[in-house]
Amino acid sequence: MADDLEKTEEPTPKKIEDARKEGNIAKSQDLSGFVVLMVASIVLIFYLKYIIFYLEDIFKFYSFFIGVELTKSTVFLLIVKTSFYVFVLLAPIFIALIIAGIIANVSQFGFLFTIKPILPKFDKINFVKGLKRIFSVKTLVEGIKTTLKTFIAFLVGFALFYQFLKELPKLELMSFFEQLKWFSDKAAILIFSMLGVFFVFGLIDFIYQKYSYKKSLRMSKQEIKDEFKQTEGNPEIKVKIRQLQREMAKKRMIAEVPKADVVITNPTHYAVAIRYDKTKDEAPRVIAKGVDNLALKIKEIAREHGVMIVENPPLARELYKSVDIDEVIPPKLYKAVAEVLAYVYRAKGRV
Repeated sequence: MADDLEKTEEPTPKKIEDARKEGNIAKSQDLSGFVVLMVASIVLIFYLKYIIFYLEDIFKFYSFFIGVELTKSTVFLLIVKTSFYVFVLLAPIFIALIIAGIIANVSQFGFLFTIKPILPKFDKINFVKGLKRIFSVKTLVEGIKTTLKTFIAFLVGFALFYQFLKELPKLELMSFFEQLKWFSDKAAILIFSMLGVFFVFGLIDFIYQKYSYKKSLRMSKQEIKDEFKQTEGNPEIKVKIRQLQREMAKKRMIAEVPKADVVITNPTHYAVAIRYDKTKDEAPRVIAKGVDNLALKIKEIAREHGVMIVENPPLARELYKSVDIDEVIPPKLYKAVAEVLAYVYRAKGRV
């Protein structure tokens, strides 16, 4: 019983899908942050010349108003022009960051739209549960991760900065443009080194989040049984339904026996009722069949309604095995069944 309650089983597809619908997914914030930072860095590097161009244009625009009296129309023009410049400068960066954020998240867990995670939940304002969340193992792990990431990033940044300081004396011998190039090169090295560190953090965190997510969704054997009952139906009920269906089919079959032309028997174990309606059927049709007790019941009904019973063990067995209820007989049995029907028709004076 204890084994049934322990969550030792991997989550079923339904459990994972239900969790997704609730907004419970495996997502690494570190990996998403890395993608956003990487895109921001690349955009800034390639967008720098464009920014400088617009800053020069802005400077020229504001220079034009030096010494000019400020009126309502002038202030309005300044506001409109400034808003335009701010939008032109920041819009591409924000658009790139938004796209990067969407790609970073969708690539981790696929497209998912749900508002359940942001719906208000009254249990979140529960003081006791709030304390449990604050002092939980998950919170402790997140705190350790943050401290470790900060420490390692600081060490890498400090090591690089220390190496850059050793080269500072050489800057005195460089021209202004060479110094600018030196600063830009070192800034690029620092940025991409930090990105490398954040990528490693993100990858490790992504693997951990996947593991933690699967672990949190683990199920007990009893939960799997209960889920199976909910999705597939209770096995006991399904057995009952199949039993009722068989009984109903049996009753319908027995009701067809009085319409048969002949019942071919084994003589005790098999009974197959045959009907041949020339106006409807291309060949004789099996309308009822059975073995043992059901065979006895078919013969009993046949006797009550004057249906002839013919003993032909090989034919009875073959009909029972190869022809289903309400199917016409196969061509290979035409001759044998025709002989039986001819005998019945002669006996009843129908020939």
